[in-house]
Amino acid sequence: MGGRLGGKAFAFVAAGLLLAAALADGRDAAGAPSGAPSGASAARERVPIPHRVHTRSRPLPRARSRLVAFKTAPFPYRGRMPRTNKPFLNVVGEDGRRGHRTPFGRVYWEDETYSDSQVLLHLPKGFDIRRPGLLIVFFHGHGARLAGDVYLRQQVPAQISASGVNAALVAPQLALNAADSSAGKLWQPGGFARFLGEASQHLARLHGDRRSVRSFASMPVVIVAYSGGYAATAWSVRRGGIGNRLRGVVLLDALYGELDTFAHWITSKKSAFFVSSYTRSTAARNLKLQKFLAERHIPFTTRLEPRLEPGSIAFLPAPEDADHRDFLTYAWVGDPLRDLLHRLRRYARR
Repeated sequence: MGGRLGGKAFAFVAAGLLLAAALADGRDAAGAPSGAPSGASAARERVPIPHRVHTRSRPLPRARSRLVAFKTAPFPYRGRMPRTNKPFLNVVGEDGRRGHRTPFGRVYWEDETYSDSQVLLHLPKGFDIRRPGLLIVFFHGHGARLAGDVYLRQQVPAQISASGVNAALVAPQLALNAADSSAGKLWQPGGFARFLGEASQHLARLHGDRRSVRSFASMPVVIVAYSGGYAATAWSVRRGGIGNRLRGVVLLDALYGELDTFAHWITSKKSAFFVSSYTRSTAARNLKLQKFLAERHIPFTTRLEPRLEPGSIAFLPAPEDADHRDFLTYAWVGDPLRDLLHRLRRYARR
């Protein structure tokens, strides 16, 4: 059973006490220490699709993180909801405030919950734009704020840094500190592609070489969802518009719905990987998806191999003492995101 991040990473968290001011000002914040099948041979399927390199910049001497406002962020959103085609902002208060009533009857106000367009970006120390790389898109769960939860409590940037993978993190704010899985602009056809297009621009600025934008814009993508982030993931998979650029989906105690979407994607994208780890809260749906795959003779495992290869499917039950709230820091091992990304060795920074 893996342990938590070591002393250096805890130093990273301590340094993060200055995060809010540093990120709000657009200054860099240090991360944790780095620790196409048709007509092609089957072997080619296991070779990472390289992104185009348009710059000879050297590896980054230190980690860089920043909170950036996006025009294409999930929120604010004043469109309609899919399936019902009803306005998302379906409540108007006496004072003229607009809000959204969730299926459970809770009302959240636009100015408090759906007005934050910030996205957390992170490049680890040693990130090398010249090497095969990945974009890791992280969709948080309910009740979350990027700085306090994704950055500090769940240590998502620190785990990416510690994994040794040559990856950039893009983590948008969804509903702010709320029990709501609404996907906002990601509901729209091509919304995810537009979001990633803007992300490539901001990542190039964070990287420091404007020529790197075309490299970021062509990198393969892995989506990691925690808990309520499953809905944004499902709509990005279903209508996101990035096609085969999506190379993997990871659900961290997040299979609360959209089983048809994930089942269709798994069975149709044989060159991408899928991993779902779960506690009792999502066990029934994970077992249902396993049954669906077994009935169609689609192989899957219940453990992770040393290397996470294209086309692999894994379901990982967490230990009994794993807690849903702390699933990003303790699941099948301590710091599960670090452990999983470390297995993508063809994308190692060195």
